[in-house]
Amino acid sequence: MTSIRAIKGDITEMEVDAIVNAANRELIPGGGVDGAVHAAGGPSIAQATRQIRRERGDLETGDAVITTAGELPARYVVHTAGPIWGEISEYEAVQRLGACYHNSLDLASANNCRSIAFPNISTGVYGFPLRLAAETATSAVESWVESNPGGVEEVVFVCFNEENQSLYEELLG
Repeated sequence: MTSIRAIKGDITEMEVDAIVNAANRELIPGGGVDGAVHAAGGPSIAQATRQIRRERGDLETGDAVITTAGELPARYVVHTAGPIWGEISEYEAVQRLGACYHNSLDLASANNCRSIAFPNISTGVYGFPLRLAAETATSAVESWVESNPGGVEEVVFVCFNEENQSLYEELLG
């Protein structure tokens, strides 16, 4: 059975097989989680994302790609482009945010990752409402786990503060 939990912490310090990076569509190192991942992981992550961008172009919102984790304790970084709140309808934003989680889990499972850690995708500068983002995240992960038994053993939501951690814990029951 897959363990799903929430903690308050720094995603760049997670000792899991894969961490998820809340990337931008251009895969260019930015701020927030993305900036922290690139800073802690070193230049090999940016080199890998530049190569991916040359090969396939920008990510569509909800898509995900996987790279080395560089100097991070994780083995891989899954980069996913979350929706920017207000750019598309609420319905479409929720669907695309859910796709971020599903596609990230698909990549992790395909790369034999047993554990994965997620940040609170799209809730920083992208402005996604915290509760709706948490509801979408937990629902998407629980749905994926149910449809893919044995796909991963551990999913961790790494929250940036205690308020978010409490919200995720409430939703996870």
